[in-house]
Amino acid sequence: MLKTRKKRLAARDARAVELVAEIERSIVGLENEDLLDLADIFRGKRDVGIGAIAAREMARRGISL
Repeated sequence: MLKTRKKRLAARDARAVELVAEIERSIVGLENEDLLDLADIFRGKRDVGIGAIAAREMARRGISL
């Protein structure tokens, strides 16, 4: 039973990591205007995952709100 539970949790964790990576790839693929719109939505919430990813990508591109 314990082995089965560990496998299930590992599979769930792997899916979560892949989902976050997919979200990050989607944000990186946004045009500047769309990225700025997304960052505007999460303004003041840079500790939120999507806001942090958007802020990091904006910094990489050298753009700001």
